[in-house]
Amino acid sequence: MEIGLYGLGRMGANMVRRLVRSGEHRVVAGNRSPGPVEEVVSEGAEGAYSMEEVVEKLSAPRAIWAMVPAGDVTEQTLLKFADMMDEGDILIDGGNSYFRDSIRRAEMLHERGLRFLDAGTSGGIWGLEVGYCLMVGGDADAFEHVEPALKTLAPPDGYLYTGGAGAGHFVKMVHNGVEYAMLQSYAEGFELMQKSQYDLDLHAVSHLWNQGSVVRSWLLELAESAFEKDANLDSIRGYVEDSGEGRWTVLEAINESVPANAIAGSLFARFASRQDDSFAMKVIAALRGEFGGHAIQEASTKYPEQP
Repeated sequence: MEIGLYGLGRMGANMVRRLVRSGEHRVVAGNRSPGPVEEVVSEGAEGAYSMEEVVEKLSAPRAIWAMVPAGDVTEQTLLKFADMMDEGDILIDGGNSYFRDSIRRAEMLHERGLRFLDAGTSGGIWGLEVGYCLMVGGDADAFEHVEPALKTLAPPDGYLYTGGAGAGHFVKMVHNGVEYAMLQSYAEGFELMQKSQYDLDLHAVSHLWNQGSVVRSWLLELAESAFEKDANLDSIRGYVEDSGEGRWTVLEAINESVPANAIAGSLFARFASRQDDSFAMKVIAALRGEFGGHAIQEASTKYPEQP
């Protein structure tokens, strides 16, 4: 099939490559800066050096997949494409947008006669080789139109039409919330082993757990790789950002009265990772000093070495 893809970051560029390598699709690839376009053109894509050129090079009904950061960038990209497209054309948001924004955008695009798909996309930098897991919501007929591309991008059984507008991004949001909790669980377990009385080889343990254990996973394979490169992770600062999906998952859990304890805890742990000297911990230390006479360390005191 013929498809345009705009936004050639780490995932977008590799998605273009996977589509091109299949030999089954004509891919028009565009990006705000020309460098990434030139790279994928050298590998068989057709380049577009502006959003207008992406639209011009596609025939009706056009299908354009946007892989840009969530938020206002996505909003402006979709609006600009919508101004240039014709009735019946398809816009696909493959970023990590909030599903309620996707519902609103679908309604806005429908008023213009355009079709919309929200495509939750998972796979990261490994997707080029192993494929992308695709969770797709929106117009069913639009899904059927782009299904050949989805089949190429995904591994076997790796894509699913999840329902109406917003459903794809909703499922991806929950997926990322679950990911938060899984990462936190592994992190706590490895810290417990690292601080134990035993001189454990965490690379060997992570490799062992991937051999038939009930906790084996691709994330654990990545842990194995990380410990192989740096046994004690000495080169890494324990600072972890959150990209939004974990917060949205917790908010929806509150809206639906779902006790998402592990996901909420993992989100708050990320907040804690960014505090060099937590004010909350200062309050606890001060109160313990007030009610129990427990020793309080001055702010200038160096933190003791961890065992």
